Amino acid sequence: MKIQRFYVCLYFYLMFPATIIGQWWAVGSPLVMDANKICRKNRKLTGKQRSICRREKEIVQEAVMGAKLAIAECQYQFQNRRWNCTTARKSFTRILARDTRETAFVYAITAAGVVYTVTKACSRGSLSLCACDNNVRDIASDGEWEWGGCHDDVDFGYLKSKEFMDSRKRKKTGDLTSKIRLHNNEAGRRAIREHMTRDCKCHGLSGTCALKTCWRRMPTFREVGYRLKDKFDGAYKVTISNDGQSVVTEDVTIKPPSKDDLLYTEQSPNFCKPRKKYGSLGTQGRLCNPDSLGIDGCSLMCCNRGSVQTEITVHENCKCKFKWCCQVTCKTCTSIKMISRCK
Repeated sequence: MKIQRFYVCLYFYLMFPATIIGQWWAVGSPLVMDANKICRKNRKLTGKQRSICRREKEIVQEAVMGAKLAIAECQYQFQNRRWNCTTARKSFTRILARDTRETAFVYAITAAGVVYTVTKACSRGSLSLCACDNNVRDIASDGEWEWGGCHDDVDFGYLKSKEFMDSRKRKKTGDLTSKIRLHNNEAGRRAIREHMTRDCKCHGLSGTCALKTCWRRMPTFREVGYRLKDKFDGAYKVTISNDGQSVVTEDVTIKPPSKDDLLYTEQSPNFCKPRKKYGSLGTQGRLCNPDSLGIDGCSLMCCNRGSVQTEITVHENCKCKFKWCCQVTCKTCTSIKMISRCK
């Protein structure tokens, strides 16, 4: 139940951070409620958001699932980093209150998650408002393949993510934080929409593939995570332009960021020690790899504080055999392993 509260709360924090911190955390989260109650409880929705809540409750529910998918991917991508996308409540809200690289990634991956879950729901026929996209058709000049079948309607998922995630921030167009979060939302959505792939199925006698029917589909969300993780590593530190109308890089010698890049304004803490102000929980007790020279290695992960090795007993299935039909039997093997944790 607590996990479900977090994911729903994350989604609405990204929509209305001031509301979440000032009201919902204080009086107890209503986020275990269904989409109807969530929408009814929040009185600070914009006109577009109120319309979605009133007419498209199923979209809100899919968006909440998108937030859950996004954080699972965030935790996968950062599992070996000092900041590991922890869902500890106070840590996460303090991270999102600042405009760091980590915040940029969370906004982008969540916007992508909403696109992904809404689009997938359309394709599998779970939403009454949309279906798969069968409007895109094309035939190759050589006649060997044609577009057809059921395309992922990414444009619908993109639109709903944009309508709900961007509408409140667009009211503060002169605010730097709003500008970069709108930008990062868009970068997340583009990580899906601009990287659609093509699947094909052959038709013809004896598998000759005389004709191929092809359709467009989204990349896997793991691919989206990797793409945004690369953008996180190369994120741009920006500031507001002199006329207050746009964001510019602090270093004028660097090429301007593209729509696909992530933006931030504040340097991240090193996350070595607990710092409540920045949402850092420190790395004490974190698992590390004593043989690695990378960020997961004990030297970097533990911030040169050293690590402690512990011997643990591991029970695993082994010597598995398949019996016809249809059963697999395994023995249980016991082994001793050494793990390292940061001091």
